[in-house]
Amino acid sequence: MSFIPANRLFPATRLRRNRRDDFSRRLVRENVLTTNDLILPVFVLDGENRREAVASMPGVERLSIDLLLEEAAHWVELGIPALPNCLESNHSPHRNTR
Repeated sequence: MSFIPANRLFPATRLRRNRRDDFSRRLVRENVLTTNDLILPVFVLDGENRREAVASMPGVERLSIDLLLEEAAHWVELGIPALPNCLESNHSPHRNTR
């Protein structure tokens, strides 16, 4: 293998070319993950006083509305700003009835 000398005209540093514009700075900056970026999935069941574990998501449960309201007070204390609603209902218009 032959040795190829480095070009002396090429700068040894990149002179912050990735940080010249705001867009570029945002693109290459370090990522910061905070609790504001997290989502707590909530699965709602029909009925009252019902709680079922979600097998594929350890620690996550399907809750009926009454139990969901009790848990929501705890989630507010933890600082969770919003919850996605994953509704499971026998009356869902998108349920396949074939």
